[in-house]
Amino acid sequence: MPGAERIHRLQDILKGNGLSGAVLFHSRDVFYYTNTAQPSYLVIRPDEYMLFVRRGYDNAVSESWLDAGRIVDERSLEKIIQTMFPGPLFPGESIGTELDLLTVVQARALNRAFNGRKLFDISPHILRQRMIKDEREVQSIRKACAAVHSGHLAAVSALRPGLTELELAAAVENAQRIAGHEGCLFLRSSDFVMSRGPLASGPNLRHTSGTLYTLAGAGLSTAAPTGPSRRIINSGDLVLIDIPACMEGYHADQSRMYAVGGTPSRAAVLFEKLREVADHITRNMRPGIILKDLFHEAFSKAGSIGLDDSFMRFDNGSRAHFIGHGVGLEINEPPLLSAASDTMVSPGMTIALELHLMEPDAYALKLEDTLHVTETGVEILTLSPRVLIEV
Repeated sequence: MPGAERIHRLQDILKGNGLSGAVLFHSRDVFYYTNTAQPSYLVIRPDEYMLFVRRGYDNAVSESWLDAGRIVDERSLEKIIQTMFPGPLFPGESIGTELDLLTVVQARALNRAFNGRKLFDISPHILRQRMIKDEREVQSIRKACAAVHSGHLAAVSALRPGLTELELAAAVENAQRIAGHEGCLFLRSSDFVMSRGPLASGPNLRHTSGTLYTLAGAGLSTAAPTGPSRRIINSGDLVLIDIPACMEGYHADQSRMYAVGGTPSRAAVLFEKLREVADHITRNMRPGIILKDLFHEAFSKAGSIGLDDSFMRFDNGSRAHFIGHGVGLEINEPPLLSAASDTMVSPGMTIALELHLMEPDAYALKLEDTLHVTETGVEILTLSPRVLIEV
């Protein structure tokens, strides 16, 4: 099992940063290192590690890769710190934890338990480690892609004039669940709102929520202003489905466009150009290239084929600041394909290439696929046809 190897790599990071250890509490990080998501503290020192389970101890023992002797039924943070960090505090001593997710209440509790030790943000190092997927992780993402494809097949079967966006989303989500989608999505945020994923038709394609800076759909209410609405789909509409799935803790992200009752000729031409940009970036996404160079290359390619005014544009005239993102234990995770990213493409990365165009007062289209970077290039993991699908 990969758990010990992953922990050993984190121990090397602790040593390299002069840390006494790390205390992890975020379920996705704990799962990554232990294969259990039971509420726990995973405490790692450069020379030792233990999993302290706050609730669900018996489940954790049966689920985890760790030896049972390394799993302890304990809720008291003070006792955990005393056990793992005995002895006096030394000057400047620091312990890592996930500061990007830490609430003020949790920080106060950790500070009390650490008794003067400083907090160090270990999250960037964990996320950097998680960027490179092993074959087991890629297989889980493949399963999630298959569940997304089941949703696509259900959409093709169900989509017709007179159906509401909500009814279409229900058909897609039902098929994904039957295929094994775990029914939840994870994002490294304390206040994430997305419904089950964007779905939009007709004029709702132009709806962009502040919570999701992409084609988001209008949602059912202002309480969650993304995803499907109760709008009735009409003949002549274009429809976007961007509903992810999660299998064995790992996500797949895909966007497909559907034309109801016939494909408008201009929409077909625009979609082919959007796919041309996606194919160009996919061909050029090879180990060693820098992500910001891919970002600029996408805009350059779009401009060369006449998409200057519409590529990655929103209705307010602004443009998206990224063309893709990592996908794995969270639906959006590093790396980010942005103009500022100095991250180098590496084998093992799984990336959602997320491209759209929006013409002023005309068509909005999107294409998104989950990609796996190999030693020689890129494999497209998503399975649904990469065409404007007529139903």
